[in-house]
Amino acid sequence: MSKPQLNLARIVLLDLWHHKGVMVVALLVMLNAIAVVYTSYEGRQYTSQWEQLLQERDRLDIEWRNLLLEEQSRSEHSRVTRMATKELNMRRPLPKEEVVVRVK
Repeated sequence: MSKPQLNLARIVLLDLWHHKGVMVVALLVMLNAIAVVYTSYEGRQYTSQWEQLLQERDRLDIEWRNLLLEEQSRSEHSRVTRMATKELNMRRPLPKEEVVVRVK
């Protein structure tokens, strides 16, 4: 009598079938490892984006403060008066030149 000849692929598949619990656990460990790598990558991406947004916020805050200072300096009464007299040749009217308009 001769022994039935089994090929290597069939032996491996039969062995895996007998240890299917171990194979399921190994597959779950691999999936878990991939999930850990992916979530770490996503976390780093979000952290980087957060840092960029904080820098943008700080830049915009500084720009806003500078604009407020510029607005304040441009609206000073003495500056407006000086520009009106020098650049536009304006002057305060004399009392006899004033006209009062009354609205009824």
